[in-house]
Amino acid sequence: MSLRPTLDFLLYDWLDAESLNKSERFADQSRETFDAVLDTCERIAREKYAPFNRTVDTQEPHFDGEKVILPKAPHDAHKAFVESGMLSAAQDHDIGGMQLPYTLQSAANSFFAMASVSIGANMLTSGNANLLMVHGTEMQKEVFAKNEFSGRWAGTMCLSEPQAGSSLSDVATRAVPDGADFQDDPLGPRYRLTGNKMWISAGDHELTENIVHIVLAKIPDENGKLVAGTRGISLFIVPKRMVNTKGELTGERNDVALAGLNHKLGWRGTTNTLLNFGEGKYPVDGKAGAVGYLVGSPGKGLHCMFHMMNEARIGVGTAATMLGMAGYHASLEYAKSRPQGRLVKKPEAGAGSQVVKDSASPQVRIIEHADVRRMLLAQKAYCEGALALELYCARLVDEQKTGDAQSADDARLLLEVLTPIAKSWPSEWCLEANSLAIQVHGGYGYTRDFPVEQYWRDNRLNMIHEGAHGIQAADLLGRKVLMEKGRGLQLLAGRITETIGRTAKVPVLAAHAKALGAALQRIGSATEAAWSTGDPADALANAVPYMQAFGHTVLAWIWLDVARRALEIDADKARAVTAGKIGATDYFFHYELPKIGAWLNVVESRDPTCTALPEDAFRQWPTPPPTTPPTPSSHRSRMPGWRSGSGS
Repeated sequence: MSLRPTLDFLLYDWLDAESLNKSERFADQSRETFDAVLDTCERIAREKYAPFNRTVDTQEPHFDGEKVILPKAPHDAHKAFVESGMLSAAQDHDIGGMQLPYTLQSAANSFFAMASVSIGANMLTSGNANLLMVHGTEMQKEVFAKNEFSGRWAGTMCLSEPQAGSSLSDVATRAVPDGADFQDDPLGPRYRLTGNKMWISAGDHELTENIVHIVLAKIPDENGKLVAGTRGISLFIVPKRMVNTKGELTGERNDVALAGLNHKLGWRGTTNTLLNFGEGKYPVDGKAGAVGYLVGSPGKGLHCMFHMMNEARIGVGTAATMLGMAGYHASLEYAKSRPQGRLVKKPEAGAGSQVVKDSASPQVRIIEHADVRRMLLAQKAYCEGALALELYCARLVDEQKTGDAQSADDARLLLEVLTPIAKSWPSEWCLEANSLAIQVHGGYGYTRDFPVEQYWRDNRLNMIHEGAHGIQAADLLGRKVLMEKGRGLQLLAGRITETIGRTAKVPVLAAHAKALGAALQRIGSATEAAWSTGDPADALANAVPYMQAFGHTVLAWIWLDVARRALEIDADKARAVTAGKIGATDYFFHYELPKIGAWLNVVESRDPTCTALPEDAFRQWPTPPPTTPPTPSSHRSRMPGWRSGSGS
């Protein structure tokens, strides 16, 4: 089963990607160019990624004391990906890019995420380089960003620390000036960093000749103390291997040491690392301390890092979407070929209402059973809807580059509001799709004879990647819907209202349009009710149910607009693909959108159930005797100062 028909409809029929070519930036692009890129990426994903998805799951990375060892497949896949030019596809021609719309780049990358998400984890390199193109100096762009776009070097994002997790205000990694002689270093003001970073995806490997770490750290004040909160955070480029201004390796290793590898539930083809900065294992110029080059201004690191974090969050949402899609395709094929059971038949007159099956009749394929169809339709609604959302967000990126000043600013703000949804909604509901894919397979679903159990394991990480659910919810309700006096929320409401107006008179969509209007009104009233006391603690206590309702409303809008466009093309629903889109829309409005009532009830009432319960109430009764939890070696590696080479 091919992803291509779905992508073609969303790109060309729904989003009208070809219209982007009317702008000056994309004037030399064409439908033929777009199709060639999609064809190439689909072929590479089919040949270099998909056949090895199980391989990288079972042959995990390991550290031999000197370097990380990966199987051959990721090396071959990375080489093919780099040669395709997709790392710099959306970049300007003058730095070696294809100058493609980001919408096309996102669509093309979806093939890799679906074929093997952990082999295809290149989003951090692209995001790292994009950050430097915005906030770096000309020399930093030339030396670091361009070498990342070329695929010669890889990039990471180093935020979390063992003692801080997602609480970035508690970052304790220190950066001190590397003497007066280095403050005018051509690569940027030079500092020495000491500290520990954790959960660093692709933090060490041999896929590229160098790795560019983007690191959050704090510069001590004149008394040697770290500034409290996020205002004290600065951003640094810390290469694994030292380089000169020509982008050449000097032969000297920077003082960044691998402390160990985290062995994960999924995404096993990508290393996940603990890194120690400045422990003295690899002294530079005879001194301990990892050499880092300041990006932007001191104390503005988090502002710069959000450029990369937001891109990574949309990347995580896309990865979650495509894992869900892979499970949907697998379970659909299984349901169409697996014979099991028989359909119930209508009882004969006078036989009562008991369920009767003809045991002598042949078995039917499980796709003919109502509950299996429910599970398949749910997967279709979740995954195709999420893909449409991710591509819509990518389209907003292009609108920022090609629209007039007002249109570009509207696209920026609308993307700000949608980013928490683009990350969180697929990571929750496409994970549910993976769970349903296992269920469709029955007992076979949780064996390794079929791929759906791996898809679920890989996808379970995405609710945590790049900010857990609660963080996204607090960002949405605590910041995004309030920013610029609610203008972003108003922009979104305006676009939803426009779709409602265009579908209200379409007979098969009129009821859905009315339901979406009611949901939008409810979101508005819930937002006001949540903040009616002016106390953030009251508002944010139920931020996750708010985000769930918000997300479902957004996806209902996406599906309604997709259905509208499908009917414009095929009013009689003569094509099976049109019937499928209308069916998925019907499913979402009948089965999913009604859920928002329960979620918003607790938001509007500022329900205190969770926050008011005293901690002691979580204890078991009677209280069991205290025990000392085990401390496996893998836990030791999570402690600050854990020495390199001791973990695996």
